[in-house]
Amino acid sequence: MIRVLLVEDQALVRTGFRMVVDSQPDMRVVGEAGDGAAGIAEAARLTPDVIVMDVRMPRLDGIEATRQILAASDSIAAKVLVLTTYDLDDYAVAAVRAGASGFLLKDAPPEVFLTAIRTVHAGDAVLAASTTRRLLDRLAPPVDPVAQRLVATLTERERAVLRVMARGQSNAEIAVELRVGEGTVKTHVRHILTKLGVRDRVQAVIAAHEAGLVRAGGS
Repeated sequence: MIRVLLVEDQALVRTGFRMVVDSQPDMRVVGEAGDGAAGIAEAARLTPDVIVMDVRMPRLDGIEATRQILAASDSIAAKVLVLTTYDLDDYAVAAVRAGASGFLLKDAPPEVFLTAIRTVHAGDAVLAASTTRRLLDRLAPPVDPVAQRLVATLTERERAVLRVMARGQSNAEIAVELRVGEGTVKTHVRHILTKLGVRDRVQAVIAAHEAGLVRAGGS
């Protein structure tokens, strides 16, 4: 059972999200919050698996709430799915920097919303291939020596997986491109996350760009 916390300032929107989530046999809403500050408190109290986080809220926005929740040792296992009104607005970019596992447009169909929750819970990223490239165009940092040293610990095959991952490809797509089994890709991804010391695929891709393994607009 995937335990979901909804952090959204519009009560009607929260109600709609709750109805969609609670209609599924493998997930349920365990709590709601109407602003970022309340979201932090509820995350600490409920320790949910996935937090659906709006970005524009009173008292405390979703960016700072995401940062504080993921920095808390008692809720580090939680995954944050950021909701945004506009594709790749500055808030969504900042939220990914804060550690969110991806973001989704508020007008996404219910089935896409549900798939996103399951995907984030599984440790994957919720970013389409085109969105990933445009996101990294916005995030593109200068080469970081620390990230370079971490990427240098990867095997040649792990670096190959990371390069393809940086294009927003799923495990199944990576398996096809590299001509290996999907289970093998999952193992490589797990090793990559561990060696880079990151939470999920989004952060791994950012690290790849920071290390210069891939650059915005390229591969």
